[in-house]
Amino acid sequence: MRPPQRNDADTDERRLALVLDAAFLLLLVGSLSRFLTHHPDSPATPWVIGLSAALAAAQLTGSRLLAPPRRGAPGAGEADCADRADGADRVDGAAPDIAAPDIATRAGGGSPGPADGPADGPADGRTARYATRRSRTAAAALALVVALWVVLVLMAPSFAWCAVPLVYTALRTLPTKAALPLVAALTALVTVGQARLPGQADATLLILPPTVAALATAVFLTMRRQTARQRALVDDLVRTRRDLASTERREGTLAERERLAMEIHDTLAQGLSSQQMLLQAADRTWDTDPDTARRHVRTAAAVTGRNLAEARRFVHDLAPAELADGGGLDHALRALADRESAETGLPVRFHLDGTPVPLPPAAQAALLRIAQGALANVREHADASAAALTLSYLGDQAVLDIADNGRGLPLDTSGATASRGHGLPAMRARLRQLGGTLTVESTPGEGTVLSAAVPLHTGRPG
Repeated sequence: MRPPQRNDADTDERRLALVLDAAFLLLLVGSLSRFLTHHPDSPATPWVIGLSAALAAAQLTGSRLLAPPRRGAPGAGEADCADRADGADRVDGAAPDIAAPDIATRAGGGSPGPADGPADGPADGRTARYATRRSRTAAAALALVVALWVVLVLMAPSFAWCAVPLVYTALRTLPTKAALPLVAALTALVTVGQARLPGQADATLLILPPTVAALATAVFLTMRRQTARQRALVDDLVRTRRDLASTERREGTLAERERLAMEIHDTLAQGLSSQQMLLQAADRTWDTDPDTARRHVRTAAAVTGRNLAEARRFVHDLAPAELADGGGLDHALRALADRESAETGLPVRFHLDGTPVPLPPAAQAALLRIAQGALANVREHADASAAALTLSYLGDQAVLDIADNGRGLPLDTSGATASRGHGLPAMRARLRQLGGTLTVESTPGEGTVLSAAVPLHTGRPG
């Protein structure tokens, strides 16, 4: 399918050809009428009439060969590529058939890349052959028209002004380097024809042909160069939009991959860790305390069920199950604290500070996931005897503090708390998407406090 810009260009080409044909035929009929009026008994009259008819037929046939094919016509697809390369080549003064092998590259908007495939192929060969055949046929038709016109002008100088449409036809058909000499020759013949007309010599008639030819040629070449530049800009724009769309697709893929990685870490991975701990505890007490072992197994099964539900929800990018009932973030955090206390034996208490205000769903989901991941880290690594969740509404932001009295985080060589694994980076990534921040305060042997803050006015930065 051709782009809309190309369809518009083809329509303009056909309209220009129609105007040139109409002007040529009108001048031809006027010149013939003048000849018949001034030379009614001339023995050359049959020849002049016959040559006029042949010239009209040759002009219309050549114009039809030069015009771009309509959509759906045979060769329309090849013509589109050929015209793009042909027009650019003629601006530079090179013959269209010389640059035919480069047509596919020009039409594709740049050098072929790995995604575009190799530049040479059957389609490129057909396009090159079509461009060569079309340019040679149009040049042959123009040569026939010019030859017939020259004979007519030599027989009847009144036909000289038919050269005006021929100037435009020559500029449209031939490369610039070949068209300019032809235009000069046509202009000279028109000047000679005007000088041969009977009557008093008029200097204006001798100056007018070269003036009109120079003006027409300059305007035409300027417009064609502007058209070529505009076409290049359009091709660059199309290529840029294609590259931008490809970049956006890659960014979307990476963003989705990051989202799934964070969800898996904060739900499935933490759930599997809990199941492992519960099943190991059940295995240790299976013989000595069967009731406790069965309780651990039932708790592990419940964790498995929740993990399965969470997996189904985050695959469809749904809110966490704890927030699905619409109870709000404080209810979800309180339920999380109660469940952790019941299932793991680690006492977790929840405290609400301030009056709850509505938070965007993304902010609620992020804070809940951060709380789940932080409690999993406390359970697995902190060796803590208690933990606390505190949700505070501080006017312009909501802050979630997760504190424990465990061993704390180790210090790196600079004295800052070390970050290992994917937990803290994933938390920071979640908050960064919301315009929030994560603060970690920890002293070895004295516990750790994580503070996640998100702005209340919006769920995303900016």
